[in-house]
Amino acid sequence: MTLSTLLLMISAVALILTLVIGAVLKGHKSWLLTYLQNFCGVLFIFSGAVKAIDPLGTSYKMGQYFAEFKSTFADTWFSFIAPIFPFLTEYANLFSISMIIFEIILGVMLVLGSRAKLTSWAFLILVAFFTFLTGFTFLTGYVPNDVNFFQFGNWAGYNELQMKVTDCGCFGDFLKLKPKVSFLKDLFLLVPAILFVFKHKDMHELGSAKLRTTIIAATVVFLLFYCVRNTYWNLPQTDFRPFREGVDMRAQRDIEDAAQADVKIIAFKLKNKLNGKIVELPYEQYMSEYKNYPKTDWETLEQVKTKPTIEPSKISEFVVYDLEGNDASDVFMDSDGPSFMIVVDKLYEDGIAREPYTEEEMVVRPLEEGGVDTVIRQRQLERVSVDWDAAYLQRFTDVIAPLAAGAQADGIPVRIIVGGADSGVIKRLEMDSGIKGANWYSADDILLKTIIRSNPGVVLYDGAQIVKKWHYRHLPEYAEVKNRTLR
Repeated sequence: MTLSTLLLMISAVALILTLVIGAVLKGHKSWLLTYLQNFCGVLFIFSGAVKAIDPLGTSYKMGQYFAEFKSTFADTWFSFIAPIFPFLTEYANLFSISMIIFEIILGVMLVLGSRAKLTSWAFLILVAFFTFLTGFTFLTGYVPNDVNFFQFGNWAGYNELQMKVTDCGCFGDFLKLKPKVSFLKDLFLLVPAILFVFKHKDMHELGSAKLRTTIIAATVVFLLFYCVRNTYWNLPQTDFRPFREGVDMRAQRDIEDAAQADVKIIAFKLKNKLNGKIVELPYEQYMSEYKNYPKTDWETLEQVKTKPTIEPSKISEFVVYDLEGNDASDVFMDSDGPSFMIVVDKLYEDGIAREPYTEEEMVVRPLEEGGVDTVIRQRQLERVSVDWDAAYLQRFTDVIAPLAAGAQADGIPVRIIVGGADSGVIKRLEMDSGIKGANWYSADDILLKTIIRSNPGVVLYDGAQIVKKWHYRHLPEYAEVKNRTLR
């Protein structure tokens, strides 16, 4: 679905509501204001609802924003603000749930016309906040990677590859919007937001004040339960991400690779280093005239390319390493038969101790004149001990280890991918968890969070096709998995 299609659908719903309110209920003073209330209300209800399905996605997006703000402010006069953002990251889940509920409730209050003045100001504040976020993200496209955002004089031509946050998360994973589109959308919403503040007395009201309050209170209770359920207790009821059940990762990657291979360069954007002039040359013209643009005077800002028929997803970025640092992605993409992937996007521990030690090994070398020579060689190694969070380690000992043992007894491979940890810590987890015989790997934590919203999470594959995904809290006994899924 595109943004245009979505806005058309929301416009149609808003129009129907407006006609019902105006023609049947007679409960409005201004057709325009009533329509804008319904349009903005339905938009906020929908955008909040698709995020409520997967609050962790919004939480991860907030973490990206907080990290970017920290690095942006750290090298400025406002460096005292920077330490706030790591603190906020610790409570990203709480902020995510609160923002989602706030957004949906505002939408409901707009449609109902509840507490018009309060709703108008709250709506303006939230839209202004969203505009700040999307505007900041969009404008970072003008900021080269080695330049701070506040060094305005060093900004260059727009290049979306320079943006640290490439998607605002306005509609979660349901609909990905370019930051520029999100920014323009929020600028548009500022118009009705300001109008509501000045014309709140003309906003329609549905039902009695008691009925409106009851509806809002019931909605808050339901949303709180629903968001907590989807954040901490189980997987999202609907999976909008590329690694959903039924997807063949190998086939999808081949399709995306083919689409990328068909992308063609159609122009070059160049900037004159002396006067700052920016020119865009068609590909053929650049290839015939590039000698007129020496690198001493010109720099290439961007290659203008055709859009791929299919946008690449995280499946194209699926890269996994073994504990020696070798690319092991093909182990997952080219495997045959059933296998289990255990996804661990982050390890929870209270401390890591590293103790270097020396180990001697005997090396036998053949001699040219015959015979052998024995040499004692010393190796510098490191002994790692981890003070695990007890409840977290229990997820592995009580849930994952029995599954791994049952699967391997039936000859089914178990592969465990860990994010954000080195090989020493991963090997320590292997020892302390009691999981024997599994193959261990490492990968980017953002990739792992995209695969499954559970830590640890269990994914059953058949070849490269995702068959089933489980939250660790709801993982059946292996015998049940075998009878229901592996038959």
